[in-house]
Amino acid sequence: MSYTDCNGGFLSDDFSGEISELESPLETNSAAAATAPAPIDNLTLFVGTWNVAGRTPGGPGMFHLGDWLMPTPSPADMFVLGFQEIVRLSAGNVLGAEDTGPARRWLSLVDQALNSTHEEAPDSAAYRLAASKQMVGVFLCVWVRAGLAPLVSDVKVSCVRRGIMGCTGNKGSISISITLQRTTTLCFVCTHLASGEKDGDELRRNLDVIEIMKRTRFPPTRENCSPETILEHDKIVWLGDLNYRLAGDTRQLLQKNDWRALLEKDQIEKRAGRVFSGFEEGPIEFMPTYKYLTNSDVYTIKPAKSRGKRRTPAWCDRILWRGKGMKQVLYGRGESQFSDHRPVYSFFSLQMNYEQPEVAAAGECRGSKVGVGKTAAAMGDGGDRNSKSRSSSSSSSSSSWTRVQAEELLLCSRTRS
Repeated sequence: MSYTDCNGGFLSDDFSGEISELESPLETNSAAAATAPAPIDNLTLFVGTWNVAGRTPGGPGMFHLGDWLMPTPSPADMFVLGFQEIVRLSAGNVLGAEDTGPARRWLSLVDQALNSTHEEAPDSAAYRLAASKQMVGVFLCVWVRAGLAPLVSDVKVSCVRRGIMGCTGNKGSISISITLQRTTTLCFVCTHLASGEKDGDELRRNLDVIEIMKRTRFPPTRENCSPETILEHDKIVWLGDLNYRLAGDTRQLLQKNDWRALLEKDQIEKRAGRVFSGFEEGPIEFMPTYKYLTNSDVYTIKPAKSRGKRRTPAWCDRILWRGKGMKQVLYGRGESQFSDHRPVYSFFSLQMNYEQPEVAAAGECRGSKVGVGKTAAAMGDGGDRNSKSRSSSSSSSSSSWTRVQAEELLLCSRTRS
């Protein structure tokens, strides 16, 4: 497995020791890594998103994390979990040093939830942490079955900050790119978009999406022709607190609990074609996920004339996807009262590509990148994929490159020791 550094190149020699350690949770701890596994045609993917409202888990008895992660009788081959507001969005947390304590606690809880039932099972039945990254309160982690770990390569991370004046990480995105069995590229984009439910606030969220599309860049690798932008991947999942609210007067519908009629007032701009062109979302057959009184099933609703912020229930927490060979099996929400948001999950079946992308004589990529440029431009990505130098220059000035941190990736080993 290869990792790339925050400057868009290969990791330097002084980081080579950490490279070895980074690989160990996925590969050397698994007996299945000794021999190359047989190629797979399909795998199952669980994707979950949860805004935890700055609350830090205080103990395993506070809630049943497994109820959210295991909604089906058959566990998935891969788990992708995105969190928002894992720290309180205070000035100190936004502008000061990053508090990694909550991320470590969440990783430990997820590790326990995924692996506690496999203690006596073969090593291939357990889950390993493939990658994780925190940006202030946004946190994304990817877990795979240990038996599939040798099929994972080219793990890369890119962050885009969209908070105060477009510079802070309280809002924005974390994107993780991986390649499976060197044929299929996956990109997971965890976002926390601009908040607010005043008229026009949806335009700020639209701009966040456009900027994330434009500024997310993954450094190329020397071994192969890997994707450099979000849309160049074969399969993409966009998850998080998108913060789109309900348009117009919704008081009567709220009083009637007419959720189906309320959903028609959903502000998400995908339907209008202004953002998320080409993405899909399954039918929403669950109640609004925001905003609840903590530790209750009661929505917090404030009238428009109230001095406080107006609060209207909304489907803020969403999971979208794009790519051939993706089939959504489930789309629902969990019922934990831990936060003022309810967690949302989706279960997918993914068909793998059979052949590696072709590489032209001039070094340009074919396959997954063909036909991407026009669609990307329609979504606000003005990058020129035919010019490697221009892409590299743009990424160095506008993207916040991030390094997969060794201590995060080794957390599984420490928690079991």
